Amino acid sequence: MKIPFFRVFWPSLLASIVVLGLMSIIIISIIGAISSAKPVYSVKNDSVLHMKLSGQISEMSSVRFDPGMFGIASKLGLADILYGLEKAAKDDKIKGVFLELEAPICGYSTAAEIRKAINRFEASGKFVVAYYQGEAIGMKHYYIASAADESYGFPSSMMEFGGLGAELMFFKGMLDKLDVEVQVVRGSNNDFKSAVEPYFLKSVSDSSRVQLERYLTSMWEDITYDISQEKNISITQLNEIADSTRIRRVTDAVDYKLIDAVKYRDEVLDMIAEKVEAESVDELNLISFERYAKRKFEDQQKINQGKQGNVAVIIAEGGVVKSGDGLSSDRITKLFQEVRNDDNIKTIVFRVNSPGGSALASDEIWREVMLTKAVKPVIVSMGDVAASGGYYIAAPANRIFAESRTITGSIGVFGMIPYTGKMFEEKLGITFDRVETNHRAVLSTNKKLSDEEFAIVQEEVDFIYDEFLSRVSEGRGMTKEEVNSVARGRVWTGKDALRIGLIDEIGGFNEALQYAITDAQIDDAKVVYYPKLKKEPWQEILEAINQDEETTMDVKLPKELLTYYEKLKSIESYFGIQARLPYDLTIE
Repeated sequence: MKIPFFRVFWPSLLASIVVLGLMSIIIISIIGAISSAKPVYSVKNDSVLHMKLSGQISEMSSVRFDPGMFGIASKLGLADILYGLEKAAKDDKIKGVFLELEAPICGYSTAAEIRKAINRFEASGKFVVAYYQGEAIGMKHYYIASAADESYGFPSSMMEFGGLGAELMFFKGMLDKLDVEVQVVRGSNNDFKSAVEPYFLKSVSDSSRVQLERYLTSMWEDITYDISQEKNISITQLNEIADSTRIRRVTDAVDYKLIDAVKYRDEVLDMIAEKVEAESVDELNLISFERYAKRKFEDQQKINQGKQGNVAVIIAEGGVVKSGDGLSSDRITKLFQEVRNDDNIKTIVFRVNSPGGSALASDEIWREVMLTKAVKPVIVSMGDVAASGGYYIAAPANRIFAESRTITGSIGVFGMIPYTGKMFEEKLGITFDRVETNHRAVLSTNKKLSDEEFAIVQEEVDFIYDEFLSRVSEGRGMTKEEVNSVARGRVWTGKDALRIGLIDEIGGFNEALQYAITDAQIDDAKVVYYPKLKKEPWQEILEAINQDEETTMDVKLPKELLTYYEKLKSIESYFGIQARLPYDLTIE
């Protein structure tokens, strides 16, 4: 049956207009809500900060709409956490912190920085009460919250305390089945450059096992030392507990004095209310730490930007790439040029949290660090990882700080060239032929490298590795032979990197910043982060939607939008065994 075109076109057009109209109403309602909302944010006397650590902890806070999850992706930054706790320690209206951990995602270096910030807050005479809840408490959860004065856990939560380990996935068997061969080219002596091993081996090489065992052991030594100091339990006993898997539930952790007691959340809130002499939990001034910290950090940045800051902090986080967001050379080089040409800036802290990436992009950033160093000091603060290209861009700095748990080094180079021709021919019956004016005019993954071609690629990789050695040699004041002896692609912890001369001091961001200020003889430091903090109107909208029940900003969104948003958001929390209705009931 033939259907006239306009009988389909007009209804479709009308439906599209209706949908766009509804979306416009929703967006206008949100913008109107934000515009009319008055930021009445204030902190009352005897307030307690509710610090919830959940999801990715990045270097800087961010908020964005995630269309894939149809929700708001919000990250709390380490900068906000450190500054928020510092300000709260001096804020007479803040009496303490209620710390809840809900699967924080970060490295152990970041975890250690948060622990130290908690300890500094406690040193001001204020309390920190940690509460563990959820299906299971991981090792990192416990490590962070073990810094608290008091800690309690949900009675039936599971808990892990079994040491550190790593499981690696190898693809060689799968590639063999697909008739795909990956031709791996490493620096001639880069036997520790293990990132490529999954593509040509089926298990861990001896070199890789050596470095894995060393840096896991080094980290575990630091972690158990910190817990031992905090809980007054010997390291020997902690290792016995881990080896024997004695802790499986929160109740076991209480028996072994790792946690003070099991309590339900309402009982913990009752205790906190008593600490601040509130008549009841309902009278407890529990405010969002995330909002408090972000507000304090944003206010400080606005003030320092307006007063022409004299200390620059350049944030470099993520894989090193040529262009795009994150740690791209296009972006980072412009930031260095900006601070280098700003006469008000007297010193720079370069915060590096990167596993490396593009050799070309790394060299571009290296060049800008060198040019800037000739004009004003550059102090590097390493985050969870500053390895390979991440170390390359840090090497020329005047001084390098790293946490003992930072993963660094990995001074090495590799390339991978897949050969897919056999797969296409054997699996799909597809063959390839070539017509060339010259011997190597066509470079393709469907043609396997000859011995001569492989040697050419190897020569280029060795050239880049030799250049890498030269960069580190120049930056660290070592001979190339000395650098090569600790390089070869090997990964080190910050503690071992100090011993072999790859860094200068053990310390976190605060220590690096304080050194930079003192070294530059700055009396009144005005720290400005780069890229400069600038909140766009759409970010205000997302943050308003994402505010929890602790917010005091009166933003009213359409009821239907909130209902569906909350339903979609709740799906993300489904984890473990559920005691739940298989459908939603809405009773009006």
